[in-house]
Amino acid sequence: MRGRLTCLALLGLVPAAMPAGGLHVGAGQPHATLRAALAAAQPGDTLHVHPGIYRESPLVVDKPLTLLGHGRPQLDGEHRSEILIIVASQVTVRGFDLVRSGGGSIEDIAGIRVANASHVLLEDNRVRDCSFGLYFSKSRHVAARRNEITGSPARNTDNANGIHAWSCDHVELTHNRVSGHRDGIYLEFVTDSLIDRNHVEHSQRYGLHFMSAHRNRYRENTFTANGAGVAVMYSREVEMTGNRFSRSWGSASYGLLLKDISDSAIVANTFESNSVAVTIQNSSRLTLARNRFLQNGWALQVDTNCADNTYRTNNFIGNAFDLTAPGALDQNLFEGNYWDKAENYDLNHDGTGDLPHRPLSLFAMLVDRVPTALLLLRSPLAHFLDRAERIFPSLTPDGLADPRPAMRPHPL
Repeated sequence: MRGRLTCLALLGLVPAAMPAGGLHVGAGQPHATLRAALAAAQPGDTLHVHPGIYRESPLVVDKPLTLLGHGRPQLDGEHRSEILIIVASQVTVRGFDLVRSGGGSIEDIAGIRVANASHVLLEDNRVRDCSFGLYFSKSRHVAARRNEITGSPARNTDNANGIHAWSCDHVELTHNRVSGHRDGIYLEFVTDSLIDRNHVEHSQRYGLHFMSAHRNRYRENTFTANGAGVAVMYSREVEMTGNRFSRSWGSASYGLLLKDISDSAIVANTFESNSVAVTIQNSSRLTLARNRFLQNGWALQVDTNCADNTYRTNNFIGNAFDLTAPGALDQNLFEGNYWDKAENYDLNHDGTGDLPHRPLSLFAMLVDRVPTALLLLRSPLAHFLDRAERIFPSLTPDGLADPRPAMRPHPL
């Protein structure tokens, strides 16, 4: 009989038995409140929190513990305070719904705050209608995995960041879904960290925003329909690989902003349907390779104070403008990219165009100086100007050319 019940439980036909060890919290359990269980727990204990609504905020975890939610118990801040504050190391929080934190413009109030701690794991939680979702400060070796974090537009000015980390190192953010916050993910003074396979959408400002955040890796994330995609500022040794930046539309919107960045790699990303795919300011020693620029307004906006950057084996397809720059980019290298606007030939059939391609068009330069000229984008006049400049180049910079353009898109 016992074996039969065990099989049924595994199939989900009968409820599985609750764990016997640890402290049990909830109606009809030895501890009726989570606050009482936290006070009674010994370091290393596991708290099994049963289904129900717990209105006890703020709750403080000040010893090494594991908090496991069964049946998604709800911790309700009642719009009054922070909900869960973790000030101890070696803490795990899994399987909770955290809703309705307090808010305000003076204090940073979060669904879960981790402060001055290490080896903390926040996993499989849902955070809704909180000012900040998850907040890490002065912590190291911490992780947030598979959390769902949803902001509330009704909060207006106190709708803050979904995941916020300040003065941390070795932070792991993986498989989280963030929507409807001011910035989806915000990192400042965060080093040696991994941001991997997160999905961020409908942020009021940036999907991802980081400043002075060095030696971090951003891999296979999706940023879509945010006010602007990703802003990268004052950082070095950044690796951004396999990410997708899409649908950031507006007069000041872009998929990716690189400002004062150095010694970094932007590789194998997709930029699709943005007003500006990538804008680069005062940055040096960057490698942009094997990226796809698809159907953007501007694929690249590059300031002339950028030097020693390499643009190699990228695909530029269906963009209104592939490149705009206020002047020559002599100290940058463009090589082996595919440009769908290039008119070229390949007599020796080596896959490389026999003529250099100049991606900066005369009409792009005109729009850069007179934005209202954009109204003429599809007109015969715009086409005539670009054709004339291509045949008799006189105004576009001589040194800005791809000497070996690819004849076909790279299989990225």
